[in-house]
Amino acid sequence: MIAIVDYGVGNLFSLRSSFKMIGENAVVTGDKSVISSADKIILPGVGAFGDAVYKLKQTGLDEVLRDQASAGKDIMGICLGMQLLFQKGYEYGEYEGLGLLNGDIVPMLGSLPAGLKIPHIGWNALHFKKSSYLLKYVNENDCVYFVHSFYADNCDDSIIATAEYGKEITAMVQKDNIAGCQFHPEKSGSVGLSILKAFCEGR
Repeated sequence: MIAIVDYGVGNLFSLRSSFKMIGENAVVTGDKSVISSADKIILPGVGAFGDAVYKLKQTGLDEVLRDQASAGKDIMGICLGMQLLFQKGYEYGEYEGLGLLNGDIVPMLGSLPAGLKIPHIGWNALHFKKSSYLLKYVNENDCVYFVHSFYADNCDDSIIATAEYGKEITAMVQKDNIAGCQFHPEKSGSVGLSILKAFCEGR
């Protein structure tokens, strides 16, 4: 069973529908015991880094996620959920993330060439950087759907794929049992479903 963590943010039911399409049982839950007993965990997220961290702490789900990560359970963050896996986020301030991956979440504003729209919204090709089980059904230059204004930086030890948007930006990360997609696999058609399938099949 896949637990999709419900902490008040994220496109939860579209995600659940995506898992149903690939024949996987996924539940949307904020119940700590259900999350702890799940085979794998999805951490979604839409909105601001600081607000999401606050909600995780208020519910105690931040410690549940750290405990499950330490136990070796496979966890995948999606969009803001991926960003929360890192050490710090700099969105309207400075906030501590879950610290499961090395790196920081920084603004696109000021780091992209002038004239590029922020947020970055649309389809971009994936460029592979390292081999990963998550990419076994995906081809170089397959396109996925992004919606974001911040990106993961200083995270070379976990980057497995990037995308080009005025500069190379982190698209996918994976280190041991911790993984993430900056894009929305649930909005990325067959490519996104293939990535979710690989995650379910495991390392």
